[in-house]
Amino acid sequence: MAEFYPPVEPYEQGVLDTGDGNLLHWEVCGNPAGRPAVVFHGGPGSGAGPFWRRLFDPAAYRVVLFDQRGCGRSTPDAADPETSLAANTTAHLIADAELLRERLGIGRWLVLGGSWGATLGLAYAERHPDRVSELVLFSVTNTTRREVAWVTREMGRVFPAEWARFRDAVPAAERDGDLAAAYARLLADPDPAVRERAAEEWCRWEDVHVSTQPGHRPDPRYRDPRFRLRFARLVTHYWANAAFLPDGALLREADRLAGIPGVLVHGRLDVSGPPDIAWQLAQRWPEAELVLIGGEGHGLSGQSTVSAVVAATDRFRTDRFRTG
Repeated sequence: MAEFYPPVEPYEQGVLDTGDGNLLHWEVCGNPAGRPAVVFHGGPGSGAGPFWRRLFDPAAYRVVLFDQRGCGRSTPDAADPETSLAANTTAHLIADAELLRERLGIGRWLVLGGSWGATLGLAYAERHPDRVSELVLFSVTNTTRREVAWVTREMGRVFPAEWARFRDAVPAAERDGDLAAAYARLLADPDPAVRERAAEEWCRWEDVHVSTQPGHRPDPRYRDPRFRLRFARLVTHYWANAAFLPDGALLREADRLAGIPGVLVHGRLDVSGPPDIAWQLAQRWPEAELVLIGGEGHGLSGQSTVSAVVAATDRFRTDRFRTG
């Protein structure tokens, strides 16, 4: 079975000035003459951690990673309550990726993304199909209103006690409405105690709904109060707005991916993003291979999922498709 490649350090890094007050940290690792690839990390708000580098053969790929607006090493930091999220939308993130691609002199690149990064990767590829050589997506999501309602409300049927606590952390008058929007309002409250409690309860629920795989361990990042606030602000901002996309557009416009080879890796135990999302996409995108992993859940939570993602990038490292 394929495994993570050994740790590798960037050979180049810098800051991308978007021109609207955002400064995005980026890095490049692997082979400077290798096949270009870009990583769209999850969250939104998780940042591009070092483990993403290890999904690629460093001898074959020139891997670009960047921290999306408001998170990781990019500034301003969404953990600061005064940081506005008005210029933080999917369209902005797509434009950032294009600006970075041009800055680095890349014609086409393989796009890899997981969870929220799968939504962003799809949105990017459908907007700029001529810039994408291949797509490798895992824990596939579209961030539709139905998906957001599933995670924030219908999931209570799977984890009833935990969901009741999640729901009851918002004011009684808002418990029957849009819970992502309700949390977003709490996370913007002028009282830091209100913000911190909302961030803590949101991240507690995040840990619950990804816990279906045996041996699940709580995410250690949620112990950090600043990470909790940053992550919760960005997730609720995007979820309350259904990723700032016309609802269902990513599936409807999947024909724009025609001619782009891809691999969709999804765990059968993933209840955060149920497998039907990846399956439906595969029906609309004939060049995509759907790999369903039994016994594993959301994210890179198990060895078989890691193996499938690495096997996909290994397959494309010598593919006949040119990256420009």
